[in-house]
Amino acid sequence: MNRAHLTVDPHFVVGPINRRLFGSFVEHLGRCVYDGIYEPGHPSADEEGFRTDVIDLVRELGVTAVRYPGGNFVSGYRWEDGVGPREERPRRLDLAWHSTETNEVGLDEFASWLSKVDAELMYAVNLGTRGVQEALDVLEYANVRSGTRLSDWRVANGVAEPHRVRMWCLGNEMDGPWQLGHGTAQDYAQLAVKTARAMRQLDPDLELVACGSSGAGMPTFGTWERVVLEETYDEVDYISCHAYYEPKNGDYGSFLASAVNMDRFIDSVAATADHVKAVRGSDKTMQISFDEWNVWYQSRYNEVDRITHIDEWPVAPRLLEDSYSVADAVVFANLMISLVRHADRVTSASLAQLVNVIAPIMTEPGGPAWRQTTFFPFAITSQWATGQTLELKLDSPTYETALYGAVPVVDAVATHDAEAGATSVFLVNRSLDQEVTVEIDTSTLGAVTLEAAHLLHDDDMHAANTLEQPERVGLRPNDSVVVGDRSVAVTLPPVSWTALRLR
Repeated sequence: MNRAHLTVDPHFVVGPINRRLFGSFVEHLGRCVYDGIYEPGHPSADEEGFRTDVIDLVRELGVTAVRYPGGNFVSGYRWEDGVGPREERPRRLDLAWHSTETNEVGLDEFASWLSKVDAELMYAVNLGTRGVQEALDVLEYANVRSGTRLSDWRVANGVAEPHRVRMWCLGNEMDGPWQLGHGTAQDYAQLAVKTARAMRQLDPDLELVACGSSGAGMPTFGTWERVVLEETYDEVDYISCHAYYEPKNGDYGSFLASAVNMDRFIDSVAATADHVKAVRGSDKTMQISFDEWNVWYQSRYNEVDRITHIDEWPVAPRLLEDSYSVADAVVFANLMISLVRHADRVTSASLAQLVNVIAPIMTEPGGPAWRQTTFFPFAITSQWATGQTLELKLDSPTYETALYGAVPVVDAVATHDAEAGATSVFLVNRSLDQEVTVEIDTSTLGAVTLEAAHLLHDDDMHAANTLEQPERVGLRPNDSVVVGDRSVAVTLPPVSWTALRLR
């Protein structure tokens, strides 16, 4: 039997866990907004047209902040189209996703929806086809109480109190040739720093996110971060990371080790930011906003979903509606382990996306909403990963992968909440066919009891929840846990995720 050993010691701390780590992302893409969070004709719709069954699931998921309105969409978006009387709002072509945007939902409606799910707004400005003035305009509309044309326009639209948005993204994926307004790192850096300085003149307490690379595989990765930060370091608080994963050519061994790539990505961006910090002699440490991450079968979109015809501009088409398996959820859970492990540098993260579009929550028009397999590790981690991330000592057997070489079979992270008297341990078994028993040294915690042990596993790693079988996969207790005087032992089935809550 394979065995691994893990030491948990609350004296060795990585850093405090920022609640923004459990954020998500809502883009005007496919059915994320329309038929997703907003469906006025649905039996569960509230007085504003929002589906209350979706609201309930989002609250259960534990989302803390939501990035909006994009994404690629934002680089062609005119924010003022989405405010004011709905009957006067224009329909526009969305070039990013080759769709028609009706503008029924905009800033004010989305802020109202966020109040229903108890989440913070993280707003992205258009630096693709627009720039400094438009960023100032939407900031004035959102954050100034009254007394100006734009703030009074918000009041006239029925929103008396300002939205007080704190966190702002300076564009989206501007390193990508697919992005409207794409240019060089220097082009973007100069626009971003001018926009940042202008926005701070209006509201000095903002937290600003500069665009990093849209993936570690981009040819400009590393150089892009360095050039952007050399220009913007004093004016921004975060550099962004984006990463998506899917199995390639049936290589599930490498796919299950995707978090190895995320770890390296985060470490590389942090090192580049620290290089700029050293060169500038700054005393500020740049934080990372990992504001797009997920399992995404991009190959399916490229082969099946992409709309290109000039006469075809559908409203809310079914795009990127991936159905997630148990294997996908285990990789997803391991990506969450990576994010929590880097709590000292990753202080904001956004699961892309929230509803229908590569999402943990799915809906059917006029019908039910249900949880995908990825829903469960996010909900439990958001609930249990509190306090501080601990620096772990993990001894695990390894296996060979085509993409990453030898990697640990077991990956894990632990958090300790001294105030609550609770320690949480999150573990994955990446093996395709072997169970692993993990002995956790808890001697420095004193006597512990097991509050709960959740397991995500199925004998069929391709099992998924669907409209026809919405509860095919779920959490169940991991009954293998044995609590001793100075240790806890747990057995992890192959391709599985386990979460332990110790008191």
